[in-house]
Amino acid sequence: MSVQIIPAIDLLDGSCVRLMHGDFKKCKVYELDAARLAATYAKEGAKWLHVVDLAASRDGADADTRPLFRLLELAEQSVQTGGGVRGETDISMRLDHGADRVVVGSLSVNEPDTFADWLSRFGQDRLVAALDVRIDEDGIPWPRTHGWTRGSEQSLWSLLDFYSDKGLRHLLCTDISRDGAMSGPNLDLYSEITSRYPDMLLQASGGVSGLLDLQKLNGTGAHSAITGKALLEGCFTVAEAMEALK
Repeated sequence: MSVQIIPAIDLLDGSCVRLMHGDFKKCKVYELDAARLAATYAKEGAKWLHVVDLAASRDGADADTRPLFRLLELAEQSVQTGGGVRGETDISMRLDHGADRVVVGSLSVNEPDTFADWLSRFGQDRLVAALDVRIDEDGIPWPRTHGWTRGSEQSLWSLLDFYSDKGLRHLLCTDISRDGAMSGPNLDLYSEITSRYPDMLLQASGGVSGLLDLQKLNGTGAHSAITGKALLEGCFTVAEAMEALK
């Protein structure tokens, strides 16, 4: 089965943006309407959309969630959304407004028992664990949290061993060094994840710059590829990606 393309839209203060390596100071704003962009992706064949609410990541409970909820209500395709998910209420509100899956980042690293409980409560197909990693000099991936400013005491492998026992189904993994850089995905990392945890559906994120990168991901066992900047920059279209991945 070929890799599924999942276009990404990052929302900040109602605008479509991209951050370089997650840095709010390195933010590029695109003069695009998020709902229209989502409709374009759907028309070209994307079955899923990945939406990050950067305002919620930045502002927490004070964030203006109206742009996110508007997009959730208007999007024609299935949507998974993350950014600033800190409690059960955040999950419930997004699901209630039309999200099909909710992506949980920092908490899935720092409070694995809590996230495991949510897997049981909301269901394995409703939640995605988003693990952003840095690779150390020994080649070991270590999750980073809170906008990549804090490290974890557990390696990626230790954390996934735990979640494998808890029935985690959807895993989104980003190599931080590749995010927004369009420098090519970390094929070795994704191949090792799918080899170790064949029951997890891996969403590969970070580094995709062209169709060849997507085709290379086909060989890693990844279930899907999340790409935002390459689409926004016109490197390829969703339709072209789907054709290349056949």
